Amino acid sequence: MLTVLLAACTLAGTALVGAAAPAGGAQRAEEIAPGVQYRDFDLAAAHGRVRVHLVGVDLNNKHVRVGLLHPDAVAARGTVSRLADAQGALAGINGDFFDITETQHPGVPATGSAVGPEIADGRALKAAVPRGQRFGPALPPGTSTEDVLGVDADRTARLDRLALSGSVTTPEGRLKLGGFNQYALPVGSIGAYTSDWGGLSRARAVCGTDSDRAAPCSTDTYEVTVRGGRVVARADKPGSGAVPAGTTVLVGRERGAQHLRKLSTGESVTVEHRLTAASGVAYTFAVGGFPVLRRGAALPGLDGTTPAVRTAAGIADGGHRLLLLALDGASEYRSGLTLAEVAAALRDLGATEGFSLDGGGSSTLVARKSGGTKVSVLNHPSGGAERAVANGIGVFPGS
Repeated sequence: MLTVLLAACTLAGTALVGAAAPAGGAQRAEEIAPGVQYRDFDLAAAHGRVRVHLVGVDLNNKHVRVGLLHPDAVAARGTVSRLADAQGALAGINGDFFDITETQHPGVPATGSAVGPEIADGRALKAAVPRGQRFGPALPPGTSTEDVLGVDADRTARLDRLALSGSVTTPEGRLKLGGFNQYALPVGSIGAYTSDWGGLSRARAVCGTDSDRAAPCSTDTYEVTVRGGRVVARADKPGSGAVPAGTTVLVGRERGAQHLRKLSTGESVTVEHRLTAASGVAYTFAVGGFPVLRRGAALPGLDGTTPAVRTAAGIADGGHRLLLLALDGASEYRSGLTLAEVAAALRDLGATEGFSLDGGGSSTLVARKSGGTKVSVLNHPSGGAERAVANGIGVFPGS
């Protein structure tokens, strides 16, 4: 089915390159596992020829499933191949944009944490940062840092939004929770950090503002540690070190800090948090990024002028087929595609929904060779080697 699709594919503004493709890999086809196929092919795009690496996943096939590739901590990174091998994946692709630079806040370490929400094996790991704190290209109109690509318990892939719903209940009343294991908190809010965050400093959480990630770090901060429903420690600024299981660290800035200062050691505190989908669907897996294609149409306002090496995912067959696409970063293909071209490519490959993931030096697609025990990198990362990333989409053997 995929062979026929690719042979017949003609992209808006691009065209398949057949006989003109260089020797050494164009038009390869391989079954990685039952329900998982790999292809590569060349496109003649507006800014030059690009090579596309594509993994198709049949979500109706019980021998395969899709899940989140992720390090041991939210505030950590790993290469796609390392994450895939550690979790036993058959194939994988890099995922969301992430906090990568330290230059805006000297002395405050970059967290490596993803921008958007994460769900792994049905468990929420983190929520989305404010839009103004986002790393990555400008978001298209009508999109949000809460946008996700997810798969539900019925093995159906969807584009959706995941919002944080949570509270901190104290003797004085209930406070709204503004963050959950995320590298940046909204101004005036309180964020919760659990053992999933890891041991990295939480100082980055109070830097920048909702509209300017380069704004200075707040000096009006406070931190409270809650264990067993009671306050067990307090501090004037965010700390570091692993958060033990069963413990929640609350970090407040501005108005949120003022509320936390009122708490005394031993006082009762209840923290609740969950990610709520706009559709009401419960997801077993979700990763952040932003939509480029909805119901078969490219989103209005997509950039059609700036090409780049890109990574994207497409949803086809009513949510029962997932397409994982990564461009090759070798010098002869580095002209790349614009976001508008990515949307067109996904549509002409049969997708009705398309989702942009982190690109550039992050673009990496890996898969196990037949009979192998470890994955190999199928494209050429544009930086010459794999970049450590916050998360990815993994293709795993079914249970």
